[in-house]
Amino acid sequence: MSDLKARITEDMKTAMKGGDKPRLGVIRLILAALKQREVDERITLDDAQVLGVLEKMLKQRRDSVTQYEAAQREDLAAQERFEIGVIEAYLPAQLTAAELDVLVAQCIADAGATSPRDMGKVMTLLKDRAAGRADMGALSGQVKARLTG
Repeated sequence: MSDLKARITEDMKTAMKGGDKPRLGVIRLILAALKQREVDERITLDDAQVLGVLEKMLKQRRDSVTQYEAAQREDLAAQERFEIGVIEAYLPAQLTAAELDVLVAQCIADAGATSPRDMGKVMTLLKDRAAGRADMGALSGQVKARLTG
């Protein structure tokens, strides 16, 4: 079992003992998503793969918040924001804007990118280097701006 998955499992036990039902519910959702991926692919997830699942869950929640706010359902948006907070607690610290600028420039140089056609190579490098520490959608826009500008 990966360290991150073990930490999530331990947090579930703590939430159960502490009677923290909202947090427990979110942790159970996380563990169910991890288990689903393990069963579907017949593998045991390592920390990098666990981070991938958490990032996917985070993206889904952010999309849901946007939809709920557009529909003026603040109650549902608030629940999704709570879930985002719990999920983010398991992700590594986010990179600062300055760190992201350096990382983007480094990946563009490493990939030898000169035009927007090279964006796929750059994003592949970024995905590996910034795993769980940055919003890939925002990074994509930053790379595109640098390659077209």
